[in-house]
Amino acid sequence: MYHGDNLPILRQLPRESFDLIYIDPPFNTGREQVRLTTAAVPAPRGAKGSYAGFGGRYARREVRGRASYADSFADYLGFLRPRLQWARRLLSPRGSLFFHIDWREAAACRLLLEKVFGGREHLLNEIIWAYDFGARPKRAWPRKHDTIYWFAKDPKDYICHLERSDRLPYLAPKLAGEAKARRGKTPTDVWWNTIVPTAGREKTGYPTQKPLAVLERIVKVHSEPDSTVLDFFAGSGTAGEAAAKHGRRYVLIDSSARAVQVMRRRLGL
Repeated sequence: MYHGDNLPILRQLPRESFDLIYIDPPFNTGREQVRLTTAAVPAPRGAKGSYAGFGGRYARREVRGRASYADSFADYLGFLRPRLQWARRLLSPRGSLFFHIDWREAAACRLLLEKVFGGREHLLNEIIWAYDFGARPKRAWPRKHDTIYWFAKDPKDYICHLERSDRLPYLAPKLAGEAKARRGKTPTDVWWNTIVPTAGREKTGYPTQKPLAVLERIVKVHSEPDSTVLDFFAGSGTAGEAAAKHGRRYVLIDSSARAVQVMRRRLGL
């Protein structure tokens, strides 16, 4: 685990040593990203912010912590380009990069990635992570998906074991047949998975935390038991937990002291 600017750290890592790189960089939203850590505390009925809880008792949410970072870049692609160039150098010959982004910069990032990797034939999937949670604006269709680009260093020879993936139930199991229904189906390139629940055990309080299930799917299918996984915008450390859970080694980098604190606690370091 490294704390610091990822670019000079990437330059020091051994080339072609990572079978899988997953990154969830800042999305360049143009605003500060904030996540509040809250806890339920007892409160009298009718008090400001109180709500009915279990057993007729009343409570309110109390803010216990605040994590934030500035998410605005004057030259976003200029910031990403050298980091992506080093990511390609660090990939093993059969390695893959998974690049997680939202609607604002997805198109520009795809074009940049195609240039870095040497052509669009290196793009093997545009995965849509879809969820249905949070605010619903009135002047646009609610934006409830992120894009994950899968780029392979060698588009003809790469690690991919779809048989290791989790399986999904058929929508019409009777039509699929008993054997197929029992086995379930392989996910497509649209992944329906809720965001990390606010009150769930998985929640770390870090602003950009992604669901463990999404990272587990990537790690299981696109790395080997002896692989090392790299995430150089590591945030809350979800990629590290997914790697550790499935017996892979990992390297995590983040410039935020708060992120490193969260990761150390989460991974027991």
